Amino acid sequence: MALKTVALLHPGEMGAAIGACLGGRGLRIVWASAGRSAATRSRASAAGMEDLGTLKRALGVADIVLSVCPPHGALALAREVAGHGFRGIYIDANAVSPATVRDIGRVVEGAEATFVDGGIIGPPPIRGVSSRIYLSGGPARDIAAVFAGSNLEAIPLDSAAGAASALKVCYAAWTKGTTALLAAIRALATHEGIEAALLEEWKRSQPELPKRSEVVTAQARKAWRWIGEMEEIAASFEAAGLPAGFHLAAADLYRRLEGFKDGTTAPALAEVTAAFRRGAPRRKGASGDRRRSSAPRAQEEAAPARFKFGTAAIKRDAAKRLRSLKRS
Repeated sequence: MALKTVALLHPGEMGAAIGACLGGRGLRIVWASAGRSAATRSRASAAGMEDLGTLKRALGVADIVLSVCPPHGALALAREVAGHGFRGIYIDANAVSPATVRDIGRVVEGAEATFVDGGIIGPPPIRGVSSRIYLSGGPARDIAAVFAGSNLEAIPLDSAAGAASALKVCYAAWTKGTTALLAAIRALATHEGIEAALLEEWKRSQPELPKRSEVVTAQARKAWRWIGEMEEIAASFEAAGLPAGFHLAAADLYRRLEGFKDGTTAPALAEVTAAFRRGAPRRKGASGDRRRSSAPRAQEEAAPARFKFGTAAIKRDAAKRLRSLKRS
């Protein structure tokens, strides 16, 4: 299988690094700068990618399309490529759910392209960094050979499309989910005035947690990309009959960090935890406050009903987000 030209959509930090990997293998790497930012243009140029201006021109010369974009744009990009009648090999390497990637596969295969599912684990693949792309469906083994000898190790799975994305979902559910959870725990501990005591206990019984709970500071600038990823993970859990709430909450936390997008310096943990708490509605009196209240007993007894209503509202909001993901 002669595969010589790759259209990379789009050269963000990850995409540009992958483009450089493949260019180093002797492939022609093209991209489309129309509508892209100056920062994207700079990254693509530094990676040695060839700008063909428009998507139509880039697709016209490509044997392979490699889609690396924020999760919320993955399906729309596939539809755009299919709309141009691309009939080569389309690799979706985005952080989306197995259901979403299967939808993407149906879209591109409907235009007579060949589909391969990809899941990237690890940071942008530069020299000295260990990163992998898992591949499933279609000619996954042939595509793995394209990456051979590069900084991005390609691992084909003997499974249909959806398997590579499922592996990525399970991996990121832990790594990015716990990053949000640990930072939120630090925010709660600070709010309650017991952060120092918690850190001392962690040092004794969970010595890795103090450092891990601060990982979010280094990731805050790209937390905006993780909102859609957490929602895709939540959809994956829901589709498997498992609760989606863990990762919908993580999406909400990362949404509160959008103000740090593309920052040049990492914020302090105190800035991150403050951002977590900003915009969160203040709950009226905790249970202890209600017991000390002089309000009539009937009002106290009504409190559990208000709590149930709040829980139902959260569930309705979660269900609405999941329905929106499925419709897209």
